[in-house]
Amino acid sequence: MENGKRQVVVSALQFACTDDIPTNLATAERLVRAAHAKGANIILIQELFEGYYFCQAQREDYFQRAKPYKDHPTIQRMQKLAKELGVVIPVSFFEEANNAHYNSIAIIDADGTDLGLYRKSHIPDGPGYQEKFYFNPGDTGFKVFQTKFGKIGVAICWDQWFPEAARAMVLQGAEILFYPTAIGSEPQDEGLDSCDHWRRVMQGHAGANVVPLVASNRIGKEIIETEHGKSEITFYGNSFIAGPTGEIIASANDKDEAVLIAQFDLDKIKSKRSSWGVFRDRRPDLYKLAAPSAQGKNGTLGVAKQLHHNIG
Repeated sequence: MENGKRQVVVSALQFACTDDIPTNLATAERLVRAAHAKGANIILIQELFEGYYFCQAQREDYFQRAKPYKDHPTIQRMQKLAKELGVVIPVSFFEEANNAHYNSIAIIDADGTDLGLYRKSHIPDGPGYQEKFYFNPGDTGFKVFQTKFGKIGVAICWDQWFPEAARAMVLQGAEILFYPTAIGSEPQDEGLDSCDHWRRVMQGHAGANVVPLVASNRIGKEIIETEHGKSEITFYGNSFIAGPTGEIIASANDKDEAVLIAQFDLDKIKSKRSSWGVFRDRRPDLYKLAAPSAQGKNGTLGVAKQLHHNIG
């Protein structure tokens, strides 16, 4: 914040991971410090940055990468860094919780306080992204965290494809949305490039909810030994920061390490969000299909009647 005003500077980091935890932590810390030097208040590191994106394979030994939330060494290290620099850092990690496992993120406030945990709600399952083998569906629900620099909503990767998740966080008061990510090429289809689709979907979340949005994705080629041989993903980076109308404020490319920065006036955006009317004019009572008993043989009669009633 500057001079008591609600100006906040956000940052998205982008880098290639090795499969060595100390090396990745050193890279993350170096880039957090670089973002802080540029004035950042809230700094987003990419999803599961401690190592390779291991979900290309279904391997029992990879469960050994999970650690309990309590006294997690990476979270503790980032708590010290956040307190030293006075910045907010969401910290993504592979969580072990008794016999359950989650793709989780801890939100560290600017004084080093751990504000709590979010567990990824939507778990993908497809070639190269076999997360259902490792992660239970999150049980925290979508959450908002009151940080020193404002209320933030943080969700994880596949969550970013669902407009309901973004809306749920903003309805709880989120003023900025953050999405740590690991996404790239598709092992089953070399011609499929989801990058532009990925960005447009999130730009829509920003514009539909009139909030800034920060997405951090990794870069680099990662090769994992699977039960069927080697699997390879080239992560496409393109981390970005969008403004409250969905406009791109800052963007990285698909190859280079990056520290993105953008500044927002949260009070000004709040006024615009209120005056735009999308939350005033919501009709959640209408956002459902008609009951089955009201539908005709083709299943559309009830909906048609409902629409006629709504506009008649």
